[in-house]
Amino acid sequence: DTALVSGIVIDKDFSHPQMPKVVANPKIAILTCPFEPPKPKTKHTVYISNAEDYKDLHEQEQDYFRKQVQACKDAGATLVICQWGFDDEGNYLLYRNDLPAVRWVGGVELELIAVATGGDIVARFEDLPEARLGTCGRVREVGFGTTKDRMLYIENCPNSKAVTIFIRGGNSMMIGEAKRSLHDALCMVRNLIRDNRIVYGGGSAEIAASRTVCDFADTVKTVDQYAIRAFGDALEAVPINLALNSGLNPVAALSAARKSQLENNTPYSGVDCMDRGTMDMKEQRVFETLHGKISQFRLATQVVKMILKVDDVIITHPEQQ
Repeated sequence: DTALVSGIVIDKDFSHPQMPKVVANPKIAILTCPFEPPKPKTKHTVYISNAEDYKDLHEQEQDYFRKQVQACKDAGATLVICQWGFDDEGNYLLYRNDLPAVRWVGGVELELIAVATGGDIVARFEDLPEARLGTCGRVREVGFGTTKDRMLYIENCPNSKAVTIFIRGGNSMMIGEAKRSLHDALCMVRNLIRDNRIVYGGGSAEIAASRTVCDFADTVKTVDQYAIRAFGDALEAVPINLALNSGLNPVAALSAARKSQLENNTPYSGVDCMDRGTMDMKEQRVFETLHGKISQFRLATQVVKMILKVDDVIITHPEQQ
């Protein structure tokens, strides 16, 4: 059931089970006023002494609902999204007047829908004639699984390019893992948009950087060369761990990749983790963003500098019992 939705997904359904499940090109009235008779601001008591009084009260209540539904119809709305709920009487009248409705939509979701569809949030029914109605390509109710959980897809919104990745799985652990994987992929795309430069993976970038750093260390005449060479050696930890995680001999894999880079004079040779018969990461199309690789090196360097600043560590032993 996992899908990419070109629009907004809200965890709601149509208020009446017999309302249409798909509304194409709707005119959406976005309301923060409830479908209910107005409440007096002071304490009040209603005395009903006979059946005629009860009928009059019921008729007056229905009249309020009819006027509210008619106000939405007169404004040209074909779909109502309301922040508040409405009882069975109002729900039935909406259904009878062919006006699909969604109730109990949260304030944040309501604002998001208003921005995406270009509609105004209406606080009073009297303001409906002057308000802009939202629109989109389609609103549909989708059911999932054996429990028939239902959600609303508001698709092809004209004023927003927002998309929603809807993830559904058998348990929370699977959903969490899928969410983390998608987040990593989105961050990769974000980094490519910010800076479209790439380096090739498989540890090839680290091996090439290690060679360059060690060559530079040979030109340094002071004792600093040992620290520089240690930095270059530390970079080789990445291809070594790649080889270990792939079940390869780390020493042989690292030596083969370094030899290939030296003989072919190319920085693309890395650890063949997928056992595809070539160490050329460019041919395997394995790459990382330069932005991400720089962030990794910078963070690791900052951690080492922080540790080196520690002069002494004092450990207090617990009292002997």
